Amino acid sequence: MEAALAEFAVAGLAGASTEAIARRAGISHAYLFRLFGTKRELFLAAVDASFDHVLEAFQAAAEAREDDMPLFKALGHSYQRLLEDRKELLFQFHAYAACADEDIRQKVESRYMGLFEWVRRTSGVGVDGVRLFMSAGLLITVGAAIGNASLSPDGSWTTTFTG
Repeated sequence: MEAALAEFAVAGLAGASTEAIARRAGISHAYLFRLFGTKRELFLAAVDASFDHVLEAFQAAAEAREDDMPLFKALGHSYQRLLEDRKELLFQFHAYAACADEDIRQKVESRYMGLFEWVRRTSGVGVDGVRLFMSAGLLITVGAAIGNASLSPDGSWTTTFTG
């Protein structure tokens, strides 16, 4: 899955080469198709893997945080660390861009809304508060992708991705 995320992060669904994914994974092209059937099915599995990474990072941060640390701050820090892996950062944009395909749109919507609901339940914050938190996450993602420190309160997270 890491190989697929890396290739899809660079080229997206349409442009990624299944041969390159198989080669990067150290498996045969035929075996890749035995595992996933189609490139589209592999992309859908990569969407799940990417959202799983975010949810797992959030869960670990929520469990490990000190009582005096606000939950959103702990979740935000875990998300910033997750985005240090550029393929996660770029794959997310390709997943949203591929939503013209109805099955992909439904998968992305389901996984995003599941993450949204987990944050809402875990934080106990209302929908508007979670919207604000999630929109800040998108701003962080965009800022990291384009390397613009002015989108960060102090510029510190941007240097992680561009320096």
